[in-house]
Amino acid sequence: MSNPQHVPTPSAGASDDTLENLTNASPEGIASRLIKMHPADAAPTFRRLLPEKAAQVARHLSPQTSASLLRELHPALAASVCAGMDTSTASRILAELAPDDRVDILDHVPAELRGELVQKLDNSKAAEVRRLEVYPADSAGGIMTTEAIALPEMVTVEQAVAELRRIGKEVQQVYYVYAVDASNRLSGVLSMRDLIFAAPEQPLRAIRKPDVISVPASMDQEQVARVLRRHGYLALPVVDNHQTLLGVITADDLADVAEEEATEDIQKIGGTEALHAPYFDVGLASMLRKRGGWLSALFLGELLTATAMGFFESTIQRAAVVALFVPLIISSGGNSGSQATTILIRSLALGEVVLRDWWRVVLRELTTGVILGLLLGFIGAVRILLWHYLGWHDYGGHPYRMAATIWISLSAVVAFGSVIGSMLPLIMHRVGVDPASASAPFVATLVDVTGLVIYFLIAIAILGGTVL
Repeated sequence: MSNPQHVPTPSAGASDDTLENLTNASPEGIASRLIKMHPADAAPTFRRLLPEKAAQVARHLSPQTSASLLRELHPALAASVCAGMDTSTASRILAELAPDDRVDILDHVPAELRGELVQKLDNSKAAEVRRLEVYPADSAGGIMTTEAIALPEMVTVEQAVAELRRIGKEVQQVYYVYAVDASNRLSGVLSMRDLIFAAPEQPLRAIRKPDVISVPASMDQEQVARVLRRHGYLALPVVDNHQTLLGVITADDLADVAEEEATEDIQKIGGTEALHAPYFDVGLASMLRKRGGWLSALFLGELLTATAMGFFESTIQRAAVVALFVPLIISSGGNSGSQATTILIRSLALGEVVLRDWWRVVLRELTTGVILGLLLGFIGAVRILLWHYLGWHDYGGHPYRMAATIWISLSAVVAFGSVIGSMLPLIMHRVGVDPASASAPFVATLVDVTGLVIYFLIAIAILGGTVL
């Protein structure tokens, strides 16, 4: 959610102990303290309160202060707070929010209550809600605000400045002025600097920058963030298919998007569905569903490892020493695969890697995997020989063959894990699935099975006729 425009007097914040004591105070007492704090400092208190008590606190604050606090909360939590108020109070607070923030919260409110809240807004704000709610929440249209300053390109600088003075208090962020032609299509952009240094009688058309960077309303919010970061702007205009200006996305909006997307990716990489809500706001049933599905899938995958072990059961029976290094082999392959997966997921998200780079990724990961595997294999081989010469283990009387088996197996499994771990996110991206779903546990499970087969085949080839 965007940074607040109306904020209480900033303070130095409060310690955790102070906040703990504060949450146990009466709603009036909490409100009197929050008024003196910056919303960012006061937000932890709201997060610790039950939504019902937070709603009681909000009744003792001005709508502007309450709105400033709600902006600092996750939309789901802010919606819970609004749901605990009477609809008139909640609507007055929602009216103080920027259009995009207002819609973010309303998206998490139950449908029946949502309709009542929108109905109590004034006509212009209700129309804004209806205009924005048609866009997917993760699209440019879903995160934009309609408070873009657009002026006809034929007005003069003097007229433009006068208009800015008139509407300045109604608009939260004034970064750029957008020029539109007679058909209301976006034709250029001007910064505040352009207006300040231009002659008063000059028309905007004479000083505007015509090569304005805009984004379509349908663009995914992650792509929007990349465009903004690449060009270094403070805001981006959002247009429809006819280049009509619909709204604007500010940098602080995209900071929230970046945090949300990173949180979602991290949760998926960890082997769970995205929670889409603060940890304590996720119910037990929802938590079980989001985590249980992946755990079940991973467990079924690990059953294949047991199947592979069963296939080589006779080999293990002939030389139990081979089984000693199974955890070492499969964990090293899984770890290398997880590393590659995590790196590629992030690189895809940042636009550093695209699908057509797949062959370069394969070569790079294959080379990296072989070198890392040789390094780990060397350490493993030294350990085997050292244990042999210290008399701690005889390895069936063939320590050099055992050392060679581990060295070659680690080189092969780590290289294989690196390649598979790097390719899986690219494959998922190609078929339209979020690459973050190629979680590290999933890759580790996949490499466990294949690594086991590789290890035993190499062991049979090197140790056959000796301990096997």
